[in-house]
Amino acid sequence: MAGKVALLLWAQTLGLAGAQTTQLLVEPPWRPAVLWDRVTLTCQGLGTAGATIWYKDGRRWWQQGKDRLIVTLSGTYECDRPGSGLSPAVNISDDWLVLQVPVQVLLEGDTVTLRCRSWRDNPITSVSFYHEDEELEVFPNGTQLSLSRLRLNHSGRYRCKGQVGTWGWKESALVTVTVQVPVAHATITPDVLEVTPHDTVAAGVSGALLFLLLLMGVIVAWHRWNHVDARKHQQRAPPDPLELPVEDPQATYMELQRQSLEPSDIYENLHQKL
Repeated sequence: MAGKVALLLWAQTLGLAGAQTTQLLVEPPWRPAVLWDRVTLTCQGLGTAGATIWYKDGRRWWQQGKDRLIVTLSGTYECDRPGSGLSPAVNISDDWLVLQVPVQVLLEGDTVTLRCRSWRDNPITSVSFYHEDEELEVFPNGTQLSLSRLRLNHSGRYRCKGQVGTWGWKESALVTVTVQVPVAHATITPDVLEVTPHDTVAAGVSGALLFLLLLMGVIVAWHRWNHVDARKHQQRAPPDPLELPVEDPQATYMELQRQSLEPSDIYENLHQKL
């Protein structure tokens, strides 16, 4: 059974190592991106760049056949590569007020800066930041909110509100912030996989690496199981009558007689045991 589990994990490891999903990279790396930043989208995935298919707002986009796109219209963009499928969606905003979050994995203990930007960077004053429905800060002239030493309870939806030039009060759309637990040390045994948070490490411990480590643990457990099973099998095997411990010489003599041995053989065996 352990051997079958090991083979299954090995197959899964190879599958994970070879698996790849299509990614849509954004430059500048903020979300949502804003149209007036001259945003460039790059599609990364399996297959040739010429096979890239672009989608805008859920519909096939006329620009296709290349893996890089300079955005000139606001909306939601996706790209597709034949070998790795459809990418996650990227939103390009052209709103009056936009709250931006860096495109990166946010871990506990990190510092992140949220920035509230007005359309085409017009002057903005009296900026308020909100987490869910709670007001966090009000800046008469500032437009950035720094969250230091992130914790899991920093996760949630954020928005900003402010006075944009002579156009009045505007409010941004909600942006979701997700804080993750850093993984610094993984302890793997044949039966237990325990991940212990410690110090922050580079994000994205490979799933394939974890499966390889788990596979090694299973293989070790399999060999130990086979060794223990062999020992149990040896213990269950019937003992050799000629090698029985002699606790009662008379009983041993009678036992050897029942095996139809020659008298000389019986005598020699008893002599050795006694």
